[in-house]
Amino acid sequence: MNLHEYQSKVLFSEYGIPVPQGFVAYSEQDARSAAARLGGEVWVVKAQVHAGGRGKAGGVRVARTIDEVGEYAKEMLGTFLVTHQSTENGLPVDCVYIEQGSAIDQEFY
Repeated sequence: MNLHEYQSKVLFSEYGIPVPQGFVAYSEQDARSAAARLGGEVWVVKAQVHAGGRGKAGGVRVARTIDEVGEYAKEMLGTFLVTHQSTENGLPVDCVYIEQGSAIDQEFY
């Protein structure tokens, strides 16, 4: 079974595991609206594909303005993201996940 990050976070939340708030977006305008709904000053735009290595491949971007959220979403949507875990042709980016930004103490994969 393959789940996108946003689908996994819904399950985590249902079982009381804290996750940052976020919204899935299928267009640049959806992404801008999601950031506006979330509020704050920093957002993370994440390509939703079934492969690791998204950050190194440009599929995870930190945005500091709503305009940047829209710009990054537009750059990702409709493209194929090539990571070390994908095929050489990459995987289609049909949606992005817009999440509240937060300070990072430690990352686990």
